[in-house]
Amino acid sequence: MTSMSNFPELAAPTLASGQRTGINITSAEHLEVVIAPYPGMDPGDLIELFWDNCYVGSRLLSETDMHGSVSLRVPESFIVNGTSRIHYRIMQIGRGPSLSATQQVQVKLDCPGGRPSSLLGDENQSLAPVRIPDTIRRQGVNPNQIKRGVPLTIEPYLNMAASDAITVRWGDVRMDLPPIKPGEVGLPVHVWVPPEVIMEAGEDLRLEVTYCIIDRVGNNSHWAPPRTLKIGCANPYPKPPAKEPLMVAESRHRK
Repeated sequence: MTSMSNFPELAAPTLASGQRTGINITSAEHLEVVIAPYPGMDPGDLIELFWDNCYVGSRLLSETDMHGSVSLRVPESFIVNGTSRIHYRIMQIGRGPSLSATQQVQVKLDCPGGRPSSLLGDENQSLAPVRIPDTIRRQGVNPNQIKRGVPLTIEPYLNMAASDAITVRWGDVRMDLPPIKPGEVGLPVHVWVPPEVIMEAGEDLRLEVTYCIIDRVGNNSHWAPPRTLKIGCANPYPKPPAKEPLMVAESRHRK
C-alpha cells in the first residue's frame, strides 16, 4: 500500500494575484492557482491539483519551473457558487506522495442586477432607474431644494447581497454609499444627495443620475439606466443676443 505523507512545508495553494477577495464571474473564466516553491523541488516532480477533492489538472515540472512559483489552470466547469477547498499533491521519484495544506476560497458568480449584456456597453437594463419624487422630476431642483438636498431611492435588485457597495453618480460627481447590511437585503435603498454634491456638479439642464453596484468579490453590475434632472436656475430658453448700439451716421455737411 502506498503511504501518504503530509509535510507542513507544503504551503496551501493561492489564487493568482487580483483574485484574493474571492472568485467572481470574470476570474472564473480564466482561474489560475499558484503553487509556491517547496523543499526538495526537482525537475520530474508531478504536481496534481484538486478542487473540492476532485482532480482538475497536473503539471510535470521541467528545469525552467525551478525559478519560481508554478501556476495551474482550473477548468470553469468545476467552479460553482459557495465555498470550495483547494489542495495539491506532489509525486516525486523514489518518495511517497505528499499532500499540501488546504486553501478555502469563496465563489460568487451571481452579478448584482444579473449579468449585464456586453451588447449594451456600460448600461444594465435589468437595474431599475433611481426613483425621484415626482415634483422634483417635473420641476427640477431649484435653489431652495439644492439647500435641502435631494432624496433618491434605489429599488431592490436581482442577486442583492450583504456587503454590496453602491456608487451613485450625480452628473460627474460620484458618491459611495455604505455597504449593504444583511438586514437590508431585499429592501429599497434610500439615498440623500447632500447640497455639497449638487453644487459640485453644478447647474445642468439634463443632469444624469444613475448608480452601479460592486459585490464582495468584485462582480460589477454596470450602470443603471439614467434619470435626467434640471438643476438650478438654468434657463431652457436661451437669451436673445444683446443688441449692438446703432452707429450715428457721420455728418457729410461741408462748410
